[in-house]
Amino acid sequence: MLRKHNPVQTFIRNVFRWGIAIPLWYIFVWPIFRNIFSSFRQIGIEEPSPGRIFIGVVITLAILWVANTIARMFYILPEWERLVLLRLGKSVGARGPGFFIIPPFIYSIARILDIRITTYEVKATKTLTKDNVPIDVTAAVELEIEDPERAAIRVKDYWKTTEWASMEALKSTIGKNDLRPLLSETETIDSSLKSEIDEAAKDYGVNVRAVRITDIFAPPSLIEELAVIARAERSSEAKQIQAEAEKNVATALAEASQTLSTQEGTMELRQIQALLEISKEESSTIIIYPMDNLGGEKIAAATAGSKAAQYHTKAKTIEF
Repeated sequence: MLRKHNPVQTFIRNVFRWGIAIPLWYIFVWPIFRNIFSSFRQIGIEEPSPGRIFIGVVITLAILWVANTIARMFYILPEWERLVLLRLGKSVGARGPGFFIIPPFIYSIARILDIRITTYEVKATKTLTKDNVPIDVTAAVELEIEDPERAAIRVKDYWKTTEWASMEALKSTIGKNDLRPLLSETETIDSSLKSEIDEAAKDYGVNVRAVRITDIFAPPSLIEELAVIARAERSSEAKQIQAEAEKNVATALAEASQTLSTQEGTMELRQIQALLEISKEESSTIIIYPMDNLGGEKIAAATAGSKAAQYHTKAKTIEF
């Protein structure tokens, strides 16, 4: 990743660069060149020879080099950057954030790293699943630099290395799974991918925070077949649940009938409960009479007939 321009650091460096270069040039070089300009010519002083002019140019370049070297000693790092420092070629750890003065020649900068969380995409195209289905998969990988020194010293390009490790892990995961788990068990696949990529990235100081599969493209005909299979499975499961419920109801009814037949008086109570339930309905007439009484049956029939003629509703007659 390219490091962005730091305006504060540039300003401080320019202050020191020109604050050193201008006074030195005025002290050492200006006396050589001042007689060239007509307004500064003095009587009795000859113009500088070509040799003196050459010396003046060399001194000017030397002053600029010294000023630039001193200015480049100053570093200002923001909160999200770390500087990996070398002393005579050997790492002495990471520095930052804040203001630093790093002497030249003995100390050098290995790398300045951005440790903020970063996200990038990896794609696996035309990769075969375990059941030989070619699919395209896109995953988002979220990472951060956990150890700046290892990220700068142990690997040349941690970003590219992590990207290749992510792509390899993604293709390996696709090859070890069938299509249906890839489509339905994304959380499990994401967790497996994260563990595999993090295992490879931790060797060079990078921490993989999360991996998310964002898109899976499979042949449309195959997706339609999977949808048909899923509908059939849901229908089968619904029928099994319904059959189990009916079985439970039948078992409960059998137990209830057995209880009603063995306990004295329970049948009469059940009949009374049925009458109470029927009486809650509107436009209902209930006539209770003994089952072996013909007179009561006639009265009930006559009443039911008159109600039918009056309200055009069906009468409910209960034999008791």
